This record gives sequence, C-alpha cells and structure tokens, in this order.
Amino acid sequence: MSFFFCNFAAEMKDYTDAELAQILDKDIFHMISEAADSLGLECYVVGGYVRDIFLEKPSDDIDCVVVAPDGTPAPGIAVAKRLKKMLGKRAYLSVFKNFGTAQVKVYGEAGSLSLEIEFVGARRESYQRDSRKPIVEDGTLEDDQNRRDFTINAMAICLNKDRFGELVDPFGGIDDLYDGIIRTPLDPDITFSDDPLRMLRCIRFATRFNFLIEDETFEALERNAERIKIISGERIAEELNKTLMTKHPSRGFVDLQRSGLLALILPELSHMDMVETKNGRAHKNNFYHTLEVLENLVKAPLNSHEGELSHSDGTPPLGEDGRGLQLWLRWAALLHDIGKPKSKRWDPNLGWTFHAHNTIGAKMIPGIFKRMKLPLDAKMKFVQKMVDLHMRPIAIADDIVTDSAVRRLVNDAGDDIDSLMALCEADITSKNQQRKQKFLDNYQLVHQKIEDLKEKDFKRLLQPVIDGNEIMEMYNLKPSREVGLLKQYLKEAVLDNKVENEREALLTLLDEKAKELGLNKE
Repeated sequence: MSFFFCNFAAEMKDYTDAELAQILDKDIFHMISEAADSLGLECYVVGGYVRDIFLEKPSDDIDCVVVAPDGTPAPGIAVAKRLKKMLGKRAYLSVFKNFGTAQVKVYGEAGSLSLEIEFVGARRESYQRDSRKPIVEDGTLEDDQNRRDFTINAMAICLNKDRFGELVDPFGGIDDLYDGIIRTPLDPDITFSDDPLRMLRCIRFATRFNFLIEDETFEALERNAERIKIISGERIAEELNKTLMTKHPSRGFVDLQRSGLLALILPELSHMDMVETKNGRAHKNNFYHTLEVLENLVKAPLNSHEGELSHSDGTPPLGEDGRGLQLWLRWAALLHDIGKPKSKRWDPNLGWTFHAHNTIGAKMIPGIFKRMKLPLDAKMKFVQKMVDLHMRPIAIADDIVTDSAVRRLVNDAGDDIDSLMALCEADITSKNQQRKQKFLDNYQLVHQKIEDLKEKDFKRLLQPVIDGNEIMEMYNLKPSREVGLLKQYLKEAVLDNKVENEREALLTLLDEKAKELGLNKE
C-alpha cells in the first residue's frame, strides 16, 4: 500500500465550567434552562453537541437529557412543551409519546430551520439477546450516561441556572478526546452485544476523527462481530455511507476487515484481501489496491478535471448539491474490482489474469445493493455503469489515443464521462513510475479530446441523425434484425468518424448497406 494512517491527538480546547457557561451563553440555552427550572427538573445538553464543543466543531443539532428527581413522567416531553410555549410561532413541536421523546425545531426570521433540539428523559436500558431494541425504564443521569456508546459521547453539561455550564464527565471523555481514543464507557462486550450497530459506529467515529480504537474495545469488536447479523441492511448501509464520506474512508474499511465485520456485511470485498503465488509470480492484493483507489479519488477534488462532474444541461446527477454523486462514485471505487476473485485465472505465459472482471463485477452490483438495502434506482445503475466501464479509459491511455476510441468511450459513458474519468485516474496505482507517467500523459490527451467533443455537443455529434423509425419507413420494415444492423452500421460510421453526422452522407452509406442486405427503398 502506498498510503498509511497515523493517529494524532485531537485538535481540541479544554474549557473550565465558567468558560463552558460562556460558550452556552445563548438565548436558546437560557430558555431551556428557564423551562427546566420552572418545572423543577434537571436538564443537561449531552452527546455529540458537547463533544463537538471541545473539538471546536459547531453544531445546530442539540440533544438534551431531562432528569425527574420526583418521578415526573415523560420529563423530556414536559420541558419541550414548555420551551415551545416560550418560543411561540418560531418553533414547531413533535412529540413521540411511545418513546418519551420530543423534538423542537426553531426557525429563523426568513423561515429557514436554524436549530433542532431533541429532549428525552434520563433512562436506563436492558436488552434481550435477539434484539437491539432496549427495554427502557426511567433513570438517573448516571444511568443515562452508562448507556451511551463511547466515552467521548457520554459527557453532559448542566443547563439549570444554579449549575449552568458544569461539565459531568464520569468516564474521562475529555481525556479520550485529547488522546484520540475511542472507548466504551462500560464493558465493551456488553455495549456491543446489546446493540451491535455500535460496532459500526465505533469504526465510523474512529475513521471520522482519525482516532485509535482502544485495544480492549477493538478485541470486543472481534469477539462480537457475529452479532452484526441482527442489524438491518438499511442501518448497516447508513453507517457505511457515513464512513465512505469521511476524509480517509479506507481507514474504516481496514478496521472493518481486521475486526471480521467486513466478511459478514460485504464478503465480496473482504475476499479480495489475499495474494496467491504460483511459479514465483504473485498478483497484487486487490483489497488494498481498492482502498488505494478510494483514497486517490477522495484526495482529488471532483471538479479538478477540466470538465465538471455534471450532466450536459449543467445539473449534477444523483444529488442536488453534488454530494450524492460523491457518495456513489466512492461506492463505485470501493466495488470497481469486485469481479476479480471470480475472474482470476492462471496463464503459464501471462501469469495471473482477471479477464472481464469489469463485466463480472457489474453483474454483481444489483445483488450486492439488494442485499444491503441500498437503492436500486439510478444510483445503483450509476455504480454498475462505472464498474462496467472502468477499464475503458485505462485501455485507451495504455495505447495510442485515437479519436475513434475516445468517441466510443464518450458515447457509452454519456453524461457520466467525467465521473468515469475521475474514477479511472484514481485507478492508476502502478509502482512503475515511467509506466504511470505514460498513463497520466495519455490521460491528458483523452481529457482534451473529450473536452473537444463536449464543445461540439457530443450528443448531437455522436448519435446518427437518421434513426430506426426513419429506416423502417424508408425500407418498409417492421422492427427486425435488419433494422438493428442498419442502425448499428450508421452508428459505427459516426463513432469512427468515417463520415460527418450529416443526413446526405449517412443516406449514401445507408443505401450501400441496405443493398448488401437485399433491401430496396419504397
């Protein structure tokens, strides 16, 4: 592997309680404080919001735990209702009685959402072996912190007026933030067995923050990996999506592989982590090659190529802001060589070969997406298309870059040509610097030819102006093999640039081919 990961202590600030009170010196927190005090309830801001204060990563999503010393039922809902009354028309309240939770959305003057505040009563949880849904009982703040997934998410700051800004950190979450450590508050075997999704969250947080997973916690991942089988495909996919969108997603997939989780949730990728040697010749480890491609793709800005990753009408595909495109392009990078284990063959003359691995891989994509409850719409088709075509630009760049080859590539890739080129450039991982430079130089030629086609409106340029309906009318044909042959003949001529895509020139070619097939015009 040409990439590696280091753990660094988190960039964070340590605050006194007085300084935390200053940070929380905002109208919304004082209003929550007033609402809780008026009801005689303890209230704390908890979880990610507290963690992110110390990491200096501001957030608009606030989680509050409300404690009822006198046994008041649904204390979180009570504080949420009081806050909504204080905010008036600026706020919208949602109550979830079955869960004892409530959400207050606060809107700004322009009507845009500015804050989301979740309220829940402090609780203790217990689990049954075959479910991650807990049995919930009212509890203390200590009970609530005990049930949290990781020490860095188990910190709380009091919002009541007489203790405003006081940090409650029973498990040393501040120290773990400073040291860059992911650790569970209690026994990690119980934490992960109770809710196996926490195993994927553990790896996702370590990946997101570039933290190390504490040894005992990681060993518990290995021991409890099989428990992931009770988690739904949707929840697993959600965690993988979040991991893929981190700065160094490959780190997460290394940890998934090391822990044994990857073999259970994405075995097709896990099985690529092997090297076979025969007659002294070994193929590369395709798992780590895949991660290197993923890292290359993430490092290269999506708009670093001369053409933007957008459709020809200027709209980004698979997500209004382009983020969706990034996610599914990263999925394509992760799965681009997924067909290699099935296609691997030994050739005494050539060594190890992986012929048609792109085609085999593309056929595997729908099954993987269906099993993992990933979308089966245009997003899946985009990934499938990228996997199927990912060898084409490399084949062009490894040879003489001809106009014909580029035109065919653009025709087949269509609006996704820039995404394909980004993926394939990331796939250049050769350790032979001379060969790698040849690839890169030829890639620039390919890019330039693609841009030239775009300037001329490649859709109009590459699609013959005479279509199948007109051919059937000219030769009095019904949909048939002959119509397909004539259409393909014209398309090949246009792609090979034998003639301009103009009506008269194509009619001449069409007549010649029709006569060969024994067809006459009406």
